[in-house]
Amino acid sequence: MIQVITIPLMADNYSYLLLQGSCALVVDPGQARPVLQALHDTGASLEAVLLTHHHFDHCGGARTVQQATGCAVVRAQGSREPATRTVAEGDTVACGTATIQVIATPGHTTDHICFYAPGMLFTGDTLFSGGCGRLFEGTAAQMHESLQKLAALPSETLVYCGHEYTADNYLFAASIEPDNQDIADKLQQARQATARGEATIPSTLKEERALNPFLRTTDKDLQRALALDCTDPVTVFAELRKRKDVF
Repeated sequence: MIQVITIPLMADNYSYLLLQGSCALVVDPGQARPVLQALHDTGASLEAVLLTHHHFDHCGGARTVQQATGCAVVRAQGSREPATRTVAEGDTVACGTATIQVIATPGHTTDHICFYAPGMLFTGDTLFSGGCGRLFEGTAAQMHESLQKLAALPSETLVYCGHEYTADNYLFAASIEPDNQDIADKLQQARQATARGEATIPSTLKEERALNPFLRTTDKDLQRALALDCTDPVTVFAELRKRKDVF
């Protein structure tokens, strides 16, 4: 069983330290110092940095962490970040005796990947609690396909995303569906947690499939709320993303 330690970084980023026995991996070390401190506190040996994509707030501390620990750096094939190993869809990374699968999720960037072990999913800037990443390099069709791929994983999977955006995401969702009580309740919970200085992460895929508008593109209630003439899921997704971008 992998233990996950959440490491807050910068204004709203998260990095994650994965532990099994004396083995450790770290996902998206946007800053080195908090990651190295968390690693020191555990006494574990860092085997690798796992990068979901090349944006600096996710990889900015990777080189310093590598220099301090001698660990490997794992990133997607075609990524612009230096690495000791490149991976693609279907490849695996070991964490002690556990196996972590690589899932290609282009959309936010063309090189974006997610990391999945049974029971946990590290989504970077592809899937957020209640939302998804902006389309900086990919297309709406790519991101929609990537999100559907993640949504097909088991319902109990814990979703560890790259940012604390939950309250803002559900404020947007509530603006689209103001009569959706489940979304209103989730927004209130997220606001209360944020006010207490608590993380709203992780969520579950069950919750995301039920509430996250970007995973509900075939939902008739959501389609009616958007008042679109077209019910094509990619078109619905693109409309949602366009509205969120200016929200």
